[in-house]
Amino acid sequence: MNSVIFGQGYVASILNVGLQRIKDGEIGLEGIPLGNSISKMIEDIKIVGAFDLDKKKIGKNLGEITKDYWDKNIKFDDDYIIEEGYRDNRKGGSIDLKEELERLTDIYEKKDAEIFVNTITTESFEPFAEEKEFLRRIKENDFKRISPVQFYFYSVMEYDRPSVFINCIPTMIANDPAMVKIAKERKKVIFGDDGATGATPLTADILEHLRERRRKIMSICQFNIGGNTDFLSLAEPERNISKERTKAGVVKDILGYEVPTHIKPTGYLEPLGDNKFVSMLIPYVSFNEAIDEITVNMRVNDSPALAGNIVDLIRLGEICLKRKEYGAIYPINAFYMKMPGPIEKPAIAKIKAFELLERWLEGDNISGGERKEI
Repeated sequence: MNSVIFGQGYVASILNVGLQRIKDGEIGLEGIPLGNSISKMIEDIKIVGAFDLDKKKIGKNLGEITKDYWDKNIKFDDDYIIEEGYRDNRKGGSIDLKEELERLTDIYEKKDAEIFVNTITTESFEPFAEEKEFLRRIKENDFKRISPVQFYFYSVMEYDRPSVFINCIPTMIANDPAMVKIAKERKKVIFGDDGATGATPLTADILEHLRERRRKIMSICQFNIGGNTDFLSLAEPERNISKERTKAGVVKDILGYEVPTHIKPTGYLEPLGDNKFVSMLIPYVSFNEAIDEITVNMRVNDSPALAGNIVDLIRLGEICLKRKEYGAIYPINAFYMKMPGPIEKPAIAKIKAFELLERWLEGDNISGGERKEI
């Protein structure tokens, strides 16, 4: 399972550290939902390369970079060199997309990669919806219209072998009909969009609990404050909108009705580092109009939570390739993603999504429900 990562930051580095420590017998499988319950073993995962834009990282090996994120000594079996990634020139500059495409796919071929994991910081983007429009913009070298994640996705689509694109940020890939159509045509798998790791999956399960007991939700307030680079990037309003969309989208899908909500990443506070603070308040109406409420405060190590899910997603991607299931795979996306693609499918509580995932693993042909207006 040769895997390549876009964005050699905290998530990618902790993912590498955790995988190596598992292989060395130092830690167990905590934080990996499927553990070793599936046919593809964790020990078979090989991360063979990564791309980044930080000049302090490009050209250095993984062992050197990881020291910024892990203060203990570790020796990697696959100590790859960080490659220069695709630069976002939408706000100035120029680039030849054809040349950049050839550069990237040549590296993929040399590394014999088949799984591609996107962990770059949250970006601003506009979905395409129409395949022809997306391909036209590529052909015309319209780099100002195409976000970095959209171009990384296209580079994987042009890569000449069946492969998997795992999108861990809010850019719509699994939820963009244009991208899903291209993936199916070119024998590619999409997992996305936006990895569900902290408050969002917990909120989804709480909402399902209240829905099943016919409690009427009055409002939902949920916020996150963190000090890592992703929270820093969210200080830009256009990036924050992308994240807010995936966090808030789950509410109506589960409840079936509109609720006043404030669900968003709220701020950046450097001393918190990767250990973000999460708080939520959910008041609701119970029997005889009694007003109750649920209050939750918690701290979550952001990057390790996502890295544990990526361990599963890499292995599930390999299973999809073996089964020749292409496009956006809903039973997987429903459990691991905040905004599970394809776009016509609903977000559901994670406890239900896990049951869906288990049935899929057993070989059931599952399409999932339709996203409905109520």
